Amino acid sequence: MYELSVRERAVDLLRCGTGTAETARRLGVPVGTVSWWKHRDLAKRGELPGRKRSNCLHCYGDDLNRPAYSYLLGLYLGDGHISHPKQHRVPSLFITCDDKWPGIMDAVEAAMRQVLPTLTPCRVRRPGCHNVKVYSKHLPCYFPQHGPGKKHERTIALEPWQQEIVDAHPWEFLRGLIHSDGTRITNWTTKTVRGEVRRYEYPRYFFTNTSTDIIGLFTATLDAVGVQWKASIPRPTGQVNISIARKDSVALMDAHIGPKH
Repeated sequence: MYELSVRERAVDLLRCGTGTAETARRLGVPVGTVSWWKHRDLAKRGELPGRKRSNCLHCYGDDLNRPAYSYLLGLYLGDGHISHPKQHRVPSLFITCDDKWPGIMDAVEAAMRQVLPTLTPCRVRRPGCHNVKVYSKHLPCYFPQHGPGKKHERTIALEPWQQEIVDAHPWEFLRGLIHSDGTRITNWTTKTVRGEVRRYEYPRYFFTNTSTDIIGLFTATLDAVGVQWKASIPRPTGQVNISIARKDSVALMDAHIGPKH
């Protein structure tokens, strides 16, 4: 127990802007005790901060950063998951990012902050990668494609409002898909010209996915922006590989997406 004068002195210091730790040091009182006094003083004055609610464009009509959402939607469809273990109060969205591409990891976190500005993403270390995660009970509102089972085992179709966003921001959507399940590589070949063997290099983009619906969304968006592509014969695993190799199409992809970083 502390004398009333000590509590009053602590409250005066806190109201003047002195930090909790500094107040505790000056008065020789444990930090936890000062924190409790601060809490009671704020409650008495009706100034306790309320719990921040998560944004939701459907439940609350909140504004949506549409370019960032288009990018995050591509990431989710490519290599993202929503999970809700029984021990967790709300579901989480996580995008798995290879440690080789720290720039993409930063871009994923930035997109989460822009789409859900009241929340704070976190990074969970895994062997060779990190899961960039954010928690919100409204994630199914933003990603109605969420459901039981793997994405390639269920229908994946965009809602009209999602398609409208993708149509308005197609390159962001393509960038999200490439940053998750795509890549840009440099192929090479040799040709003999006038008796001299010469090496020729040419870049190309690949996107690989098992879901025919996600492949369809990717290729339809490529068509919309004028990028030519070719599809491989499905592998025994069901994966389909989309190749972009024509020089003008690769140049267009480079102008808007570029290599991973």
